[in-house]
Amino acid sequence: MIRIEHLEYNIGGRQILKDINLHIETGDTVVIMGLSGSGKTTLLKLMSGLLTPSFGSIYINNTDISHINEAELNRIRHRMGVVFQYGALFDSLNVYENVSFALSRNTKLSKKEIDEIVADKLALVGLPGTEKMYPAQLSGGMQKRVGLARAIAMNPQMLFYDEPTSGLDPIMTTIIDNLVLDMQKKLGVTSIVVSHDIKSIMRISTKIAMIYDGTIIAYETPQEIINSKDPRVKQFIEGAAEGPIMVSAAQ
Repeated sequence: MIRIEHLEYNIGGRQILKDINLHIETGDTVVIMGLSGSGKTTLLKLMSGLLTPSFGSIYINNTDISHINEAELNRIRHRMGVVFQYGALFDSLNVYENVSFALSRNTKLSKKEIDEIVADKLALVGLPGTEKMYPAQLSGGMQKRVGLARAIAMNPQMLFYDEPTSGLDPIMTTIIDNLVLDMQKKLGVTSIVVSHDIKSIMRISTKIAMIYDGTIIAYETPQEIINSKDPRVKQFIEGAAEGPIMVSAAQ
């Protein structure tokens, strides 16, 4: 479903990503992991068409989104759902208005049809009956689930998650992880998740890509990652302070 070839991204004279090559199959849940500032979220934004690469190609269903116009890109974006790190809900809109945002603007569905979709998606993420609540009335975990309901409102083929469990307690982290797995099973979506939570990564992934020094140094199954002989991969998953990966105190 997603094929990345020789991707590079530079900004302000600094190279963030270099020679990224990645193939993601339909129905996979691929987790991108790495140090803070390693380029994980940048790669996610490139794949979802929110950024344009400096070099290379990103194919979504055999269409290179790095070389198409905005109108064509928007058509492909309708097949995507993005769950942002902190929910990114509109504070002035209630839950119903947040979830129905894209439906109201990009479809010709009736109010009754939109009502049914919103209710269905909220039930799917475990938040039935919350339509009239506002983001300020929701916990962090609830906001993330509303963000997920909004992301799946248009029945996307792909879901992109940016740190979906960041800032959550272990119980809510497991709930969000289960929702990621549910979306794959119930909706058949292909999921791309940015995370550095090792327990969460091992729980949800079918494949794991590790970014280090701007490139992918491993792309393997969870078990292969656990058994990796690469000292950089081993250090990261073990959380060891000493090893080939040098982290400054400022980082």
